[in-house]
Amino acid sequence: MKREILHVDVNNAFLSWSAVERLKQGETVDIRRIPAIIGGDEEQRKGVVLAKSNIAKQFGIVTGEPIFFARKKCPKLQVFQGDFKVYYKYSNALYHLLLEYTDKIERFSIDECFLDMTGYLPKGKNIMDIALEINKRVKEEFGFTVNIGISENKLLAKMASDFEKPDKIHTLWKEEIPSKMWKLPVSELFMVGKRSLPKLQKMGIKTIGDLAQKEEKELIHAFGKYGKMIWEYSNGIDNSEVNYEEEKPKGIGNSITLPYDYTSIEKLEEVLLALVEQVTYRLRKEELLANVVNVQIKTNEFKTFSHQRKLDFPTDSTKLVQDMAKKLLSEIYKGIPVRLLGVRVDQLVEKEQRQISLFENTDNEKQKKIDSTLDKIKEKYGYESITRAGKMQIDKNIKLKELGKKE
Repeated sequence: MKREILHVDVNNAFLSWSAVERLKQGETVDIRRIPAIIGGDEEQRKGVVLAKSNIAKQFGIVTGEPIFFARKKCPKLQVFQGDFKVYYKYSNALYHLLLEYTDKIERFSIDECFLDMTGYLPKGKNIMDIALEINKRVKEEFGFTVNIGISENKLLAKMASDFEKPDKIHTLWKEEIPSKMWKLPVSELFMVGKRSLPKLQKMGIKTIGDLAQKEEKELIHAFGKYGKMIWEYSNGIDNSEVNYEEEKPKGIGNSITLPYDYTSIEKLEEVLLALVEQVTYRLRKEELLANVVNVQIKTNEFKTFSHQRKLDFPTDSTKLVQDMAKKLLSEIYKGIPVRLLGVRVDQLVEKEQRQISLFENTDNEKQKKIDSTLDKIKEKYGYESITRAGKMQIDKNIKLKELGKKE
């Protein structure tokens, strides 16, 4: 049976979702229709463009550039801070709408999903009918737009959704590859990045079609396994499945940009506890244990220092991770003003794989009971309903945002 895959991609997600939320809260100006960007707080020196309106784009503003330069290009530019809670809310709303069509959905990123519609099409409807219906419902029910790509594999569906934007539906069946895909610049092919582009151009490869018509062996000789992959992609070859089983994260991390430069290790330790609380809370929710703890700091001169160490045994204990994190912080902190602080745990294992260690003791069992009790209170009354003593002083000054995501 021929597969039928959809790739649903939110148009300009961060700016669109911010615009929709602001309008819902009573704002009268749609920031999608003015020179606007989503960026960090300029006063806190998180001044990078994360998303831009089409009008801002016309001024030459590009994603990733400092807001300082963006303002020079457009003096009337308006800057709005991102809100990942809002973004996750709309991402989840879209996901649950898509679940009405198939349960074989892969969340490729916060604003992209693959749907395997093979065998899920209602009687009397084809794949285009479903794409049109989803496109219309998203606009009417949520207020933002999506591009949808249709094909028989994930690669071609994604390539199709990247054709003309916004609010479009495109097909890219294998028989359409020569007319729709091969004429595109090779830089438009999925997984062809800036590093490989100059080498491809030296080989006389300017379009995707040029790449497709090269000898596979020549590309393997030049690039190794990567060469084989991009040759296959240029010919529309992709046998990967829509992975609709949620995978466990490989690492869990959290970081915070501080409201001002911290020069006291005591204050940094207070923030550290708040970060560790969130990380270990997520560990326990995922039923995972960490083997490695990593602490990172970034100075006010944007120099980054990090240090990691393996634990004596895998754990999800807030206290044990906090103790290790404090040790690591003391080793890398040299009194330099700190602008960003982050904590991460790695080498995660599932709880059932855990082996009892000689280093474990009754104190650890006591900590487990404390963590479990606090988790239950948080789940019932909200995450901020209860906190540990050491974290209480910082909540008046900063509001932690969970910027990390599963990796």
